This record gives sequence, C-alpha cells and structure tokens, in this order.
Amino acid sequence: MPDTPIPPVLLGNQPGSFPHSVLAERHPAIIRQVREAFPYEAGQHRALDELLANCTKGEIEPLPADAHDRDLWETWGLGEYTGRSWFDVPWLWSESWFYRRLLQAVGYFGPGAWQGIDPFRPFKLAELDSAETDEELAALDDLANRPADEQAQALLHGSLWGNRADLGFRLSAEGARDADAAPGLVADDSDALWSLLGTTGTGTLCLVADNAGRELVPDLLLIAHLLAHGRISRAVLHIKPYPYYVSDATTADVVDALRRLTGAGGAAAEHGRHLWSALADGRLVLRAHPFSSAPLPYEEMPGDLRAEFASATLTIFKGDLNYRRLVGDRLWSPTTPFGDVTAYFPGPVAALRTLKSDVITGLDSRTETELVAAEEQRWRTSGTHALIQVRAPG
Repeated sequence: MPDTPIPPVLLGNQPGSFPHSVLAERHPAIIRQVREAFPYEAGQHRALDELLANCTKGEIEPLPADAHDRDLWETWGLGEYTGRSWFDVPWLWSESWFYRRLLQAVGYFGPGAWQGIDPFRPFKLAELDSAETDEELAALDDLANRPADEQAQALLHGSLWGNRADLGFRLSAEGARDADAAPGLVADDSDALWSLLGTTGTGTLCLVADNAGRELVPDLLLIAHLLAHGRISRAVLHIKPYPYYVSDATTADVVDALRRLTGAGGAAAEHGRHLWSALADGRLVLRAHPFSSAPLPYEEMPGDLRAEFASATLTIFKGDLNYRRLVGDRLWSPTTPFGDVTAYFPGPVAALRTLKSDVITGLDSRTETELVAAEEQRWRTSGTHALIQVRAPG
C-alpha cells in the first residue's frame, strides 16, 4: 500500500461507540429474536442463555474438539483470542464469532433434527414477501420500456440502496424502515464502473453479495440486465456458506429470491426465468467460499480466491460488512484514498455500500466537512448516505 498512515483495527471496548453498541445491545437483541422465531427445545434455550451471558460478560471459549471447522477457526485467530473478552479483540472478529456461536447454540451444524435450519429464515422470508417488495417488482414493468442505459443506471442504484433492507441494521436502528430517501451519494464512481463493464459481452463479473431479501433481488436484477444486454458473458455471485450476520445471503436465499421473481409476473418474472436459465447453463455461478464468512479482511484472502478475483473483469463488493473487510476495519481518515487501501486487490474492484458503520475512505475534504457540519458523526452509521467507489489498476 502507498505510504498511508494505518490506524489500529476497531475494537468494541469503548462504551458509547458504535462497535460497543453492537456487542452489548445488538447481539442480545438478535438472540432474543432468534429464540422467539422457532419452537426451539430446552437444550437450545440453555445454549442461547449461555451464549447471551458469554458474549456480554464472558470470555471467548474454544470450539468443541469435534467441531467441523475448529482447525479453520484456529487459523483465523481463535487460539490467539481464547480467554479474552469479546470486547477486547478486533470488532470484526468478535462479530463473526458471535454468529458462529449462535449457529452452534441452535444446532445448525448438527447432528440432530435442527441441522441446517437457518435461524434467520423467518425474517428473510417476511421481508421477501412484503408489500414493499411487491411495489418494487411492479416498477420493473415501467422500467422495461426505458432505454438500456437508463435501465442499467436505475438497477445499479436499486442494488446500492437495496442495502438499506439490512435486517441486522434494523434491529438497532429504530425507524430505519420508514427513513426518508437518502440525500444522495457521498462518492460516485459510477462512470468508472460502467467503463469497466463494456458492451462486448465477454467479461466476467464477480459480485460479492451481502444481504438476502430486498437487497439480493436488485443484485440479481442487475446481473440479469448485464447478461441480457451483453455487458458481461458470465457472473459469479459470492454468497455465504452458512447463515451469517442475520440477513446475509446463502444459496437457499438465492433460490427463494428467484422463486419470488418468477412468481411475480411481468418483467420481474422474465428476469427470474432468465436468471434461472443462466444458473443452469453456467452464465451465472454461485460461490460459497469459506472465506466469505471469515473474521478477517480480504487482504488476507487465500490464493484460490485471489486468483478468481484476479481473472474477473470487475469485482463488486456489496454492503457494509464487505466494505469493512475490503478496506480494513479501521477508523481511517475519511479522505484516505480508496485506491490506496484497496491497492492489494488483484483486479478491478468496486464498492456499493450504504453507510452503517464508522469505516469510510475515499471522500473529498469538502464532502466530509459538509457531512460533519450537518450531522456531526451520525452520517457514518445512519444508513442515509451511500457510495459507489471504484479502483481500476493501471
């Protein structure tokens, strides 16, 4: 990386900070919601009680000796952090660890009758089946009559602002569902993004998905448009190998979203059928790499994943968590160049993100000054601002 000062990684041990509120308030709220979403058995309730006590007042404990991913977590830092407070290790790590432990508590990894049951599925389906989703899909009929470039820009912004449907964010942001439309982008490199996605129909797009439901649907619609209009020949959609961060997309969520599209009628159904066929013939490929749920920045990605991103025409990282992992979960100066903190990335990379955590790079000084004057530091976490940032090597 160029000579850019590197701040320390974010921790959750400062009361009043956003990371502290996630560990002390959001995680207990998630445990309560998960407990109520299913008729779990007594053993699962005990395990959830133990997790609640451990994640708020206890220390990080090792995984059971027979855990299928124990060796993987050891390489991700479990040995180093065992015995330490959840608040005193990197925030990104402790957040990821929470979801791993939550799945263990509800029996997701089995063996047993609850193996493979997504504890967040009721929340995801409720959003996917909502009236708001109906309205958004119906709007596609009008969009289909617009020029292709106008469609592309609308779908790009749909993918960007769809991130406000993040279910985990809603748990700690009262009123987020009814928030007014955001005032605009704090950074907009969309011209650079479109210049990378040409019209020859030969490139590969990697899209690292974030949330299921009303965010995943516009992501899929954007992919469908790019394939149909010859801007790419192939898309690789990176999803999570298991339920993660409440609403992050898994394979089952992709299938649910496609069924929602194909059952909607009109232009939505046409897009859904196109995507269904694209999965069948390899123009759309799903990836669920273990590193997608790793508690580490993408700078530490394994070689096979690095090679895949290196071969892509463009890799788009969606959402707040992926942004934190892309640039590093640090309290950068907001004017730190995005290109500097992503210089390690092996190919062209873009970020589409609404702002829901403190991490931010790539702003000009005037924009930062205006944001602070209007909102102090609330603009970093309110979800009412967004960015499109691109780094193209060369």
